[in-house]
Amino acid sequence: MTDDVVNIHDAKTRLSKLVARAERGERITIARAGKPVAQLGPAPSKKGRRLADDDPLLNLETFAVEGPGGMMSNADIDRIVYGSS
Repeated sequence: MTDDVVNIHDAKTRLSKLVARAERGERITIARAGKPVAQLGPAPSKKGRRLADDDPLLNLETFAVEGPGGMMSNADIDRIVYGSS
């Protein structure tokens, strides 16, 4: 869908209609004196954004396994990846 440019006064007058269009996936550019200053568009989807509480990336100590280096803490991993500071 193509972007639509609407001036601020018009956007205030038709806000509910513009929001309905944004809910359908359209992006509306809001302009002041012909210069774009903001965009109205669909809200980001929350689907797939949250990691599960038991995700290994959130609980490294719990899901760490014995290996050549033994148990490694987050600080140990940071030192290996980013170097000592």
